[in-house]
Amino acid sequence: MAAPQDTNRPPTPAAIRDAIRDNPKTRARDLAASLGVPEAALVAARVGQGVRAIAAHPDRLVPALTFLGEVMALTRNDSVVSEKVGVYDNYEPGAHAALVLNGAIDLRIFPRHWVSAYAVETEGETGPRRSIQVFDAAGDAVHKVHLRDGSDVGGWQALVSSLAFDDATDAPDFAPRQPPEVPKADPARAPVLREEWRRMTDSHQFMRLTSRLRMNRLGAYRIAGAPFAEELDPGALDAMLVALSRERVPAMVFVGNRGCIQIHSGPIHRMVETGPWQNVMDPGFNLHLRRDRVAEVWQVEKPTRRGPAISIEAFTADGDLILQLFGHRLKDGTDHVPDFARLAAGLERRTTAAAE
Repeated sequence: MAAPQDTNRPPTPAAIRDAIRDNPKTRARDLAASLGVPEAALVAARVGQGVRAIAAHPDRLVPALTFLGEVMALTRNDSVVSEKVGVYDNYEPGAHAALVLNGAIDLRIFPRHWVSAYAVETEGETGPRRSIQVFDAAGDAVHKVHLRDGSDVGGWQALVSSLAFDDATDAPDFAPRQPPEVPKADPARAPVLREEWRRMTDSHQFMRLTSRLRMNRLGAYRIAGAPFAEELDPGALDAMLVALSRERVPAMVFVGNRGCIQIHSGPIHRMVETGPWQNVMDPGFNLHLRRDRVAEVWQVEKPTRRGPAISIEAFTADGDLILQLFGHRLKDGTDHVPDFARLAAGLERRTTAAAE
């Protein structure tokens, strides 16, 4: 008689490969969750079978992406996916944060979370599908690059040849996933928060301010009060996206996770609702938002030398940041965008009764 299976033991690479074969249409993230493994385990299980482990550090990987030509960049978290078509170019390295600033592809990269990466090739109905997939220490995806019909296959082959590891395992070890950071604030320090907030001259000073006061973003919003932060109805995020699309007001859409932030700058056109998903389906930019995961939405105003920077920011029930919307800055660098501010002012505020 066969020994009973240990249900607490993670599936073997062979079992993962069987699950992938038996569920060809299931999204990788969903299949990984059903198996109780991180998404990277699905990719690593196929090392040697269309998958090569490659160097993950952005200083090595990102410059090589330039030679792929036009590709699709994908960054997501549990609640939203951002997809941008463009070319990786103009990489600026940094120990804490690196940048890609190339028009369509606009990234903020946090190198310490780029822990493992894979070059993935699978057979599709119209030929090979190729991607670069980067994961953090827990095996969660931080960034992906999907080749398109016009991408440079020679650049792909050169990247794999120069960055591949030949001794990679199909069963790597993963660190425990870090839980979401709970909102942190000290109501007794709210007057200090408001006074120092009022004196900001650049929106990038905000995170240093909250860190110094031992708060975090959502915690600070909850105690700052108007005009600094006003809580909106949870449906306000969807309403703002629809309004931006309807009135063709350009916006900046920030979507990120611990390892990468991806930014879309420009108008939003075609909106498509599918069940709980709100989707932007534009040439060169797709956004897929799980509206049912939006628990808190805040309108935030930060003073800058170039005028007030207004944003709409959404969070999950656990306090995770889903995305941020800003007005698209004018060519003169002005942070205040009147049309964006007008649309934000018309959004429904959350009532006390709804908040309780």
